Amino acid sequence: MSEKTYVTVGRRKTASARVRLTRGSGKIMVNGKSPADYFKAEDFARAALSPLTTVEMSDQVDITVKAEGGGLNGQAGATRLGIARALEKLNE
Repeated sequence: MSEKTYVTVGRRKTASARVRLTRGSGKIMVNGKSPADYFKAEDFARAALSPLTTVEMSDQVDITVKAEGGGLNGQAGATRLGIARALEKLNE
């Protein structure tokens, strides 16, 4: 049987991010690119992935994000909220 997938939504201002989280090896994709390539600025990528570093699970889950609307800063904030919500569902 397949792994359980947790799907959440994060929003900030006019940006939204749909996050799909499964247990895995640490593969993270944002709109088909790595977070560093998509967000361009290191600060945005670090902010978006901060919930993973807080709970020290960056190498234990696979994440796919579909971000849209707003600017890159808003999308990073929406991604951060979506990841935090998915992690909460994974391990309450």
